[in-house]
Amino acid sequence: MLKTFLVGILLGAAAVAGALYSIPVVDQYREVSIISVAPNGGNTESLHINMPMDRIMAGAPGGSAAWPVGMKWPDDPILANVSSEIFKIRNARDAVIGVAVRTVAREEGGDVIDWVIHLPARGSLFINMDPQPQDSGERIGRLQSGAREFEPLTGFVEERWVSDTSGEEDAPAGRIELVTRLIGTLLPENERTEEVAE
Repeated sequence: MLKTFLVGILLGAAAVAGALYSIPVVDQYREVSIISVAPNGGNTESLHINMPMDRIMAGAPGGSAAWPVGMKWPDDPILANVSSEIFKIRNARDAVIGVAVRTVAREEGGDVIDWVIHLPARGSLFINMDPQPQDSGERIGRLQSGAREFEPLTGFVEERWVSDTSGEEDAPAGRIELVTRLIGTLLPENERTEEVAE
């Protein structure tokens, strides 16, 4: 009887594992990616945030108009000069495809500006921006790390503010544009040799 019980448990666990593998519990919807090939190789993708309607939350020491009622910014000296914002992020068709967090830490040697972009069906990117904008106004950042489809990529992300000039009554004040320029990394010589041998 005990053997039958244990065999039943093992077969049940194997059946559940097989079902989970073949029928995923979460099947995230993926908006079609709008990616173009850059002239010098790699790919480029344009994302944007309509302001102020796509700002979900903004936090900073002393509170913020976009901070939920009842929430308090942590009273910790290490966060005294840090502000953070959470946004919806849109593709070139203006469809919401993910969320982004921008964090700014103000330091004597210059600001530290980081973006984390999460596209649920694709993966995440962590970008560290140059504190000083270019002469043309945009800020350039380097992809420090990525997850899932962005894991093997390197490259840059350009951030710029574009004011709305349409004059429409319900138009946004403008938008933050994030243009990615990413390329796959080459394997080191020894890893490429091993891959060919396999």
